[in-house]
Amino acid sequence: MKIVVVGCGRVGASAAEAYDQGGHDVVILDISTAAFDRLPSAFGGRAIRGDGTDKDVLKRAGAEGADIFLALTEGDNRNVMAAQLAIEVLGAARVIAKINDPLRAKAYAELGIATLCRTGLMVAAIDSYLGLTPTTLPGMLAPTGTHDDHHEPVGESAPIGGSASGASTNPAARQEV
Repeated sequence: MKIVVVGCGRVGASAAEAYDQGGHDVVILDISTAAFDRLPSAFGGRAIRGDGTDKDVLKRAGAEGADIFLALTEGDNRNVMAAQLAIEVLGAARVIAKINDPLRAKAYAELGIATLCRTGLMVAAIDSYLGLTPTTLPGMLAPTGTHDDHHEPVGESAPIGGSASGASTNPAARQEV
């Protein structure tokens, strides 16, 4: 599958690594080349420095028609913008945006954007660990890719470099669009 990940933070880098190891065609974008240092040296996907909210950057990165598009930056607004582009312009089949604020989940669902909220995921994990009935919070997805029953279904350009000298220590940080 063709998987596009926007944001090479801890979650994005971990997802890109896992999907790459699973044999998928992975492209990961971040505005900071230094972020690619989180990827293992054996990463076989493409690491591209660029703004994941810019449709031209996403097109040049090959995001059109992606099977899966994951917006995993630290910013809710950036993630929803990238997800909207993936749905409306790039024709991605499945799109998920990470959110930090569970109160935004319903508004994003109304835009057709599936969300995962770290707050809800943490509460669910705690519930599971304690053997409690899982708590349902806004922003949680059911395994079917729809929001839980309480929500609606979801259908720069600088040289590459990751250090003060401008050189990345990770061979995966090799492309800019």
